Amino acid sequence: VQMVESGGGLVQGGGSLKLSCLARGSILSDFSGNAMDWYRQPPGKQRELIASISNRGNTNYADSVKGRFTISRLNAKRTFYLDMNNLKPEDTAVYYCNRHDGNWSWGQGTQVTVAS
Repeated sequence: VQMVESGGGLVQGGGSLKLSCLARGSILSDFSGNAMDWYRQPPGKQRELIASISNRGNTNYADSVKGRFTISRLNAKRTFYLDMNNLKPEDTAVYYCNRHDGNWSWGQGTQVTVAS
């Protein structure tokens, strides 16, 4: 299974973006039965986990994005999403996604750049 991220771009501070993550090649039961994660890697820093959604739809967020980002999933499309609001320059990063255990192939990521 190959992860395919999309939806990044350049946005002004305070703006919004919605990222998508397609688990290409996954089967429905495998996708719907697993938790999914969003990560990001800021310039010069390590990749960090920022949001998770369980197979039942329970969510968890890093403190840095809590209240601004929302993770959701649409199992029928093998896709999950990250709604990002009130974006800040420190949100600038390459955003990645994967199954919670990291066993699917990582994608290229999608670049999010927030201008001050």
